[in-house]
Amino acid sequence: MLDRANALAAELVRLRRDLHTHPELSFAETRTAAMVVDTLAEIGDITIRTGIARTGVVGELGPGGGPTIAIRADMDALPIIEANTTAYASQNHGVMHACGHDAHTAMLLGAAHLLREQFANERLRGRVRFIFQPSEESWDDEGKSGGLRMVEEGVMEGVDAVIALHVDSTLPMGKVTIRGGWTSAAVDDFTGSLLATGGHGAAPHEGTDPIYMLIPVLTALYGIKARRIDPVEPTVLSVGVVEAQGASNVIPSEVRLQGTLRSYNPRVREQLISEVEKAFAVTRAFGGDYRLKIGRGYPAGWNDERVAGWLEQVAGAMLGSDAFDHAPAGLGAEDFAYMCQKAPGAMLMLGAAIDDGVVRAHHTPIFDIDERSLPLGAAILAETALRFLRGTVRL
Repeated sequence: MLDRANALAAELVRLRRDLHTHPELSFAETRTAAMVVDTLAEIGDITIRTGIARTGVVGELGPGGGPTIAIRADMDALPIIEANTTAYASQNHGVMHACGHDAHTAMLLGAAHLLREQFANERLRGRVRFIFQPSEESWDDEGKSGGLRMVEEGVMEGVDAVIALHVDSTLPMGKVTIRGGWTSAAVDDFTGSLLATGGHGAAPHEGTDPIYMLIPVLTALYGIKARRIDPVEPTVLSVGVVEAQGASNVIPSEVRLQGTLRSYNPRVREQLISEVEKAFAVTRAFGGDYRLKIGRGYPAGWNDERVAGWLEQVAGAMLGSDAFDHAPAGLGAEDFAYMCQKAPGAMLMLGAAIDDGVVRAHHTPIFDIDERSLPLGAAILAETALRFLRGTVRL
């Protein structure tokens, strides 16, 4: 399978570079979706549905009469000005594929090509569902990302297992990370205001001061992890925005805060939200008040032990047992978690660092990958799906 994928390398690079040159933001991936549709049609024997979750595409291969496995790739880019000067740098100013979704889309198209050949050669039973998902990086006015929208529109109906991969631009090429259990965090955000009367800077005693209240509120917020949450539970609370308007001699009437909450355990997730509310309520002890809105984001992602084991077997067979990086899971978020709530699933992290000593972190203007990862990713996805359809691996 890897040899066959390597034979497609030039085409996968072409697809990835075309997508990288023409990135599109969440729920606006119209050109990207059109390229996916055209490529699937060229591969042949794939039933194609468009307009799923607005701009998503779903392809289905196989006659049925057996199990169904889904493979997911995300398609959206980020609102970042690219600093790279490569020939394939973004031509859409202020928009950049800075997280590898262009690579994921190209790899899934490669997997579709490989599996279409395999169905023709082996007369396989069952189905493979290729899910090209919009908007992993953001959500719409109803707070729904592309992954959630696709689940609500039925793309996981009849699916027995689901797999995906994500490039890692900081992990060496030829290395992979795969684990069972928690693999991505639940993410929530909070937007709140500390409310007071404000007043003249020369007469602070005549009113109430939200900046004065800010100090104990921040202390209470940052004390949640240290003193309110079980220390063995992975959690993060970070404040990213503190804003007030006024002048040097004006005490404002409002201070606005925004921050993020990350967790794995659903019980801890609820506790974090409750503790944030209590922290904002400290304002009342100082004669003030508060407003608070919690934005519910993606759930924590869980890699099914069995499906993660399939990916581990395939990656090990292709790369050797020393390919595995055993770093613990971080607290990044991934809306692939919604699909893993509907069927046993797992995501593999695929090393794609360019070996030149430059750290090209995700979500930065210099993000880029070693394109030798493209056929490798396509082969891992295709071989894993093939083994499930053949019955070599089972749930």
